[in-house]
Amino acid sequence: MILGLILAVIAGALVGVQNIFNSKVNERAGSWATTTLVLGMGFLASLLIGLIFEGKHMFSLDNMQPWYWFSGLIGVGVVICMVQGMKLLGPTYAISIVLTAQLGFALLWDSLGWLGLEKVPFSFTKLIGVLVIVGGICAFKLGGGRETEKVPKMT
Repeated sequence: MILGLILAVIAGALVGVQNIFNSKVNERAGSWATTTLVLGMGFLASLLIGLIFEGKHMFSLDNMQPWYWFSGLIGVGVVICMVQGMKLLGPTYAISIVLTAQLGFALLWDSLGWLGLEKVPFSFTKLIGVLVIVGGICAFKLGGGRETEKVPKMT
């Protein structure tokens, strides 16, 4: 369990960093070029690392449902929406909303047992957990925070 927690924290940090990088690429290249670059580089890295560690066995996809092949198309939507969301909302607010939506939909899909998941009983404590996070995002966004005082540049 500890290893799972550590890996989840690392994944969260990497997603945050990746989204910032994607946003910076988008400033120079545009959304579709950013998506192509991000997913193309990811494909090449995955292919090379997979071949190094798994060899030809990497392509053994027995008994896989055909619709799982569309995961890459979902990735295109993720990158496009995230890049545009960060441009329109800023990194912290956009990532907060994405993570909350991810948690909310994971709760829904787990509770209903959709997409081949083992059905996990719904509880109101789980819903309250998601709502507390939503409340935190609202407090973050609506709280305003301090305005930084503009200091004149010395020339």
